[in-house]
Amino acid sequence: MLPEIGLGLLWLAAALAGLQLLAGGLSLTANGKGMAGIVRPVAMVQGVLAAAALGILIWLFVETDLSVKLVAENSHSAKPLMFKIAGTWGNHEGSMLLWVTVMGLGGAFVAAVERRLPEPTMMATLAGQAFVSLGFYAFLLFASNPFARLYPVPEDGNGLNPLLQDPGLAFHPPTLYLGYVGLSIAFSFAIGALITRQVGPDFARAMRPWVLGAWIFLTVGITAGSYWAYYVLGWGGWWFWDPVENASLMPWLAATALLHSASVLAARNALRAWTVMLGVVAFSMSMVGTFLVRSGILTSVHAFAVDPRRGGFILALLAIYIGGALLLFALRAATVTEGERFAITSREGALVFNNVMLSSILGITLIGTLYPLFTEAMGTKVSVGPPYFTPVSAMFAVPMFVVLLFGPMLRWRRDKFSRISPLLALPLVVAIAAGGWALAMGVRHVLPLLGLALGPALVVASFLPLRGRSVLRAPLSLWGMVIAHAGIGVALFGMASDSAFTVERLVAAKVGEVNQVGPWSIKLAEVAPIAGPNWTAMEGVLKARYDGGAEATLRPQSRTFWAPLQTNAVSALKTRWNGQLYTVLGDETLSDKGESRWQLRLWWKPYVPLIWIGGLLVALGGGLALLSRVAQDLKRRIARRKGDHRRDEVTALVQGDTVRGDAA
Repeated sequence: MLPEIGLGLLWLAAALAGLQLLAGGLSLTANGKGMAGIVRPVAMVQGVLAAAALGILIWLFVETDLSVKLVAENSHSAKPLMFKIAGTWGNHEGSMLLWVTVMGLGGAFVAAVERRLPEPTMMATLAGQAFVSLGFYAFLLFASNPFARLYPVPEDGNGLNPLLQDPGLAFHPPTLYLGYVGLSIAFSFAIGALITRQVGPDFARAMRPWVLGAWIFLTVGITAGSYWAYYVLGWGGWWFWDPVENASLMPWLAATALLHSASVLAARNALRAWTVMLGVVAFSMSMVGTFLVRSGILTSVHAFAVDPRRGGFILALLAIYIGGALLLFALRAATVTEGERFAITSREGALVFNNVMLSSILGITLIGTLYPLFTEAMGTKVSVGPPYFTPVSAMFAVPMFVVLLFGPMLRWRRDKFSRISPLLALPLVVAIAAGGWALAMGVRHVLPLLGLALGPALVVASFLPLRGRSVLRAPLSLWGMVIAHAGIGVALFGMASDSAFTVERLVAAKVGEVNQVGPWSIKLAEVAPIAGPNWTAMEGVLKARYDGGAEATLRPQSRTFWAPLQTNAVSALKTRWNGQLYTVLGDETLSDKGESRWQLRLWWKPYVPLIWIGGLLVALGGGLALLSRVAQDLKRRIARRKGDHRRDEVTALVQGDTVRGDAA
């Protein structure tokens, strides 16, 4: 009965989305303004119903209800509880339900708390959000029903892909979806502002916290996904330029550009059309990512669906949403002016330059991702990978990092480079020193050398806007910017170090043998069988010493899952302040003399953890900026409420005096 209740809740939520769209649209007409009163409550109830449906599906996975087709195909009674719960969205239908739930709750949250926009714009925004949600409800109900029954009921389920049986599954997809769907809210804001012709600073100030929230979750989701892939895939890479990875990177690039563009619009009333266009592009990239993952055109651990019909459905939604938004933009283009002018040497100028660089990286990533798909459709297979993506994206990223060194120190509207040039002496000295150190360490390739020089310089330059200020009294939003920009420098140094200094060894070792990788000496002490809840494994015991120091123990495993039957290497890592030792146990082999040996893959990766530490610093900076915006908004609301209360008291006193005067 529970599956039928879950499905019923979804139908009800879809009906409410339709009502929200109808009421929101009618409220914009002269005769339908009375409908505005129901839009916000309907949006909130719709979000609650979608969340209830997801809660039911999670419960069905926890109970391993094999009468539900989705559970039978993606779960198993022996699977640990955490992976039963996380496995709810480790498949196509469940992940779509999570997507719809996040979208519904996001719309409910907007309806509950957003009060800064004029009411007509707010109604148009909520109608736009309902329009987007309605399409995804239709996709879920007609093409991806998560509550479909299965007859006859099997004795046990098929289990979950072993690569997904990891704590990363509990964290990575939900954070990424919060980011993707958060961009749908920015999209709805843009549509609402276009419909009511209210594209201005107020629109930017209202939209900015939502974009910032989505951007934070995207940053955390991408960082977490990168680290998950790094340790779970067993070959030490942290970014593969996989099409599905690119699908998460492209919305992040667009959201980063949108965030800075919205700041210019909010502060200087400039870049109106550009900000609206980025709002559309950011959500478009989320939709493109959804199409890549669920259309069946990719083979990847990320790719959930292999049914091209579903891809066609999403492609139709993509055409309707993005085509409609672009048509609306074209119709309203004459009313959306660019706003205030500014000089090239100004903070706006620096932000625009970096916007263009981010958009260029987005463009080359999109081309590199889609080009192989087009050529394959025409019968020719072409592979586009790091040899294309890395240098081409660096052509735009390096100038962007250079501008980032001084851009935050420029004044709004107009400034002189001569005013800030003395401040750049310190980052310049740091860059030269770091570059000289890298050369002394034997780094000769251009891109790693640039990364090792620019990374520390960016960290130092990011703190320069605090110069002359009391550190404790500096605004929280300023601290957010400083930490986020410093995080980019930290991550850049980690990426360049991985390219420049990583040492790799592949050996066939017998028990008791000692091998060297970088400064580490590693002894294979033992290989023994062990068993887990739904797997068995051979576990290697490695005794490792860094430069003759204290002994550390690592336990890489080669696991064999029986549902589904699949072998998976589980890496073992040892982290130090200056890098990470990465070990993987392979298969057993026999030497020419008949000796038993075990394949070992060993990496020493200096400073590689800085990649993810930098990513988390970027997200932390965004979190501080968001906290600052929310606090400012609360202060404004409280001040406005006190002002209204005071005005009411004064009005009451004046009216009382008038009555007493009349009586006298």
